[in-house]
Amino acid sequence: MTMNPLAGKPAPASMLVNVPRLICAYYADAPDPAVPDQRVAFGTSGHRGSSFQRSFNEAHILAISQAIVMYRTQQGISGPLFLGMDTHALSEAAFISALEVLGANGVTVMVPDEHTDYTPTPVISHAILTYNRGRTAALADGIVITPSHNPPDSGGFKYNPPNGGPADTAVTSWIENKANELLGRQLDGVRRMPFNQARALGTTHRHDYLHKYVDDLPSVIDLDTIRAAGVHMGVDPLGGAGVHYWPLIAEQYKLDLTITNDAVDPTFRFMTLDWDGKIRMDPSSPNAMQRLIGLKERFDIAFACDTDHDRHGVVTRSAGLMPPNHYLTSAAHYLFSNRPKWSSTATIGKTVVTSMMLQKVAERLGRKIYETPVGFKWFVDGLVDGSLGFVCEESAGASLLRRDGSVWTTDKDGITLALLAGEITARAGKDPAQLYDDLTRELGNPAYERVDAPADAAQRQALSKLSGEQIKSATLAGEKIVSVLTKAPGNDAAIGGVKVVTASGWFAARPSGTESIYKIYAESLQGPEHLQLIFAEAQQIVGAALGPASR
Repeated sequence: MTMNPLAGKPAPASMLVNVPRLICAYYADAPDPAVPDQRVAFGTSGHRGSSFQRSFNEAHILAISQAIVMYRTQQGISGPLFLGMDTHALSEAAFISALEVLGANGVTVMVPDEHTDYTPTPVISHAILTYNRGRTAALADGIVITPSHNPPDSGGFKYNPPNGGPADTAVTSWIENKANELLGRQLDGVRRMPFNQARALGTTHRHDYLHKYVDDLPSVIDLDTIRAAGVHMGVDPLGGAGVHYWPLIAEQYKLDLTITNDAVDPTFRFMTLDWDGKIRMDPSSPNAMQRLIGLKERFDIAFACDTDHDRHGVVTRSAGLMPPNHYLTSAAHYLFSNRPKWSSTATIGKTVVTSMMLQKVAERLGRKIYETPVGFKWFVDGLVDGSLGFVCEESAGASLLRRDGSVWTTDKDGITLALLAGEITARAGKDPAQLYDDLTRELGNPAYERVDAPADAAQRQALSKLSGEQIKSATLAGEKIVSVLTKAPGNDAAIGGVKVVTASGWFAARPSGTESIYKIYAESLQGPEHLQLIFAEAQQIVGAALGPASR
């Protein structure tokens, strides 16, 4: 990746999104269903786009909302729908559009009460699961309006069924197809009413998301131990949906927790620029996290969450910002050593592109690994039944069970993973980075990185359907290739690419769904130089399988 010269620096005024123009485009510009990039498209995290590109406009949200109503009717889902949004400018516009449709269709909708207008993704999952506990009929589901950590001109819209987690492919495909049918009919079949009327309906209810989630936190994190140890913590909500949650957490549990930035601004002008010179609220990016990294000496532990608070970033005094794989490894080791009520057979869930250190930790703990394709939806069932104790993906998303071994959330939860860093520091007497260093002395210290390589649409499609027989090489970076995977070992589901493994390293290649690139992930137990050899040969191996333009 080519680093932008402005990476890590404050965003200049000239780069800030024009919010009035963005909102005008949401309402004024209509998508053309004949243009693929302007149709509804659910990826791993719902439909995303920008009103400037006619990929996230009022028509999209009206159509998706009506499609969700139709799906609920087909499935007999008749309980309340929990509706929440993050702080992106387009999120509020989409919230209005969604409620207009949901209200007109008679759906019982739970909207935030007067405490906060914003609702983190894990809070929606928690609300769905809490409501559905013990029920077999009239189940609840939810909609989360967020593009996650994406730039300020982005919008996102995600459906969570009654299991509380991201909808699986069968569900999203159904909703996507119905929404595009409605777009093609110029929204004929979409029912809506004015927002003020929808807000005043008897089916629209205020819900105290804030207190119900915060009150339940001791069931998943040992806050008493954090308080007793006096761990000095700092948090930057990055202007996201958890901005009102952190002060209450600090006050209610009497934690030594300082909120370093409480600003909410849809331009996100307080961010430092990411590697490519864009504003991106990514708590795992050293460039985006420069302000909090600069404060690391002030705190025993500091952390941040992205805009919908489903991802986390942990900053330690000893090491600065921890790479996601390092913290996930420390968290897994700590949790399975300090949650005695979890099932003795509970496993660690990881995606195929997450560090092999988790496998080594599992072996050390006498636990098994459940390895899946990229996408949190693959972990939902295991979290619900308690067979997965801790689940994670390399992009700093994770969730865990309650302390008693029952389900907490089935979507990523950046809030609890951030607070867990405080619990680790309090109980272990060392921060998570120091704990990771201890593990590397015993298990090895792998080098890990992800890079992007060019690929056109045809090559990306070919990569997603690549077979093991198309990988002709017998070696990788001087080692014999021991396996070539196109399906995940844990559930035999297609990984949408290929993973090539040797005794001390691996690489995986997956196509991007939105850019003319494919992503190469690689890891080596032999260090950075060997890692670069893996990268170089990975591009050659994949290039030979896909054709000359990808080399």
